[in-house]
Amino acid sequence: MAITIQRIRRGAAGALMLASVGACAGNLGNILGGVLGNGAGSSQLSGTIRGVDSRYQQISIQTNGGQTVPVSYDNQTQVVYQNQNYSPTALEYGDQVTARIQANGNSYYTDYVQVDRSVSTNGSGTVSSNVQLWQGTVRQVDRRNGLFTVDMNNYSTVTVTLPNNVNTNDLNRFNNLRSGDFVRFYGTSLSSAQIQLAQFY
Repeated sequence: MAITIQRIRRGAAGALMLASVGACAGNLGNILGGVLGNGAGSSQLSGTIRGVDSRYQQISIQTNGGQTVPVSYDNQTQVVYQNQNYSPTALEYGDQVTARIQANGNSYYTDYVQVDRSVSTNGSGTVSSNVQLWQGTVRQVDRRNGLFTVDMNNYSTVTVTLPNNVNTNDLNRFNNLRSGDFVRFYGTSLSSAQIQLAQFY
């Protein structure tokens, strides 16, 4: 059966990458020095995809230690999953990968990314919907029904519902939401006016 990686929707990927770059710009050397070692040449970085910025051609990878590293790619970068080649923009939030990393001054570049586990697949081999980053201002919180409404930056209002298997951290974040809070979260679009929460940012 064919398993494919769905292309990540570009909407808010830029915002994610800007946040990642800002958080890591000052200590990239320290992060990769600890993760990859200080040897010359290329090294490997394993972690989880936290965003793909197609505009700036950067992949955001969160290491097992919880540090997020922005890594550049180009048209020569290969993404391989189950012996099939994909574009870097096909990577999705939550994919587990191992990337071959090369230092380029104060930045890092990958020419090869192996997808160790795709977030798009489950036990039945079907593909899940894309998860993307959303942000906006909380308008209302309905704790009884497990949902909240958000005024998005494009002046639309969406309803965000909690999944049945919401984790403790996200449930606590939800319970602490107040009208007027600015919120960032990952979620799956169910319709033009409804999103299912995947995880708070």
